[in-house]
Amino acid sequence: MKTSELRNLSATELTTKLKELKAELFNLRFQHAINQLENPMRIQTVKRDIARINTVLSSLDK
Repeated sequence: MKTSELRNLSATELTTKLKELKAELFNLRFQHAINQLENPMRIQTVKRDIARINTVLSSLDK
């Protein structure tokens, strides 16, 4: 997800998306631990999306 797309979302939408991504990251890590993960790069992508959302949320607070 691009940063420009995230900036167009409201704070509540961003927090909802953040919760979804954290749950997805948990599931991806679990799948990785039991060797059932098809795309290991998805973990990195989800981590970056979480960081982007946190950055946008922190800029909204200012």
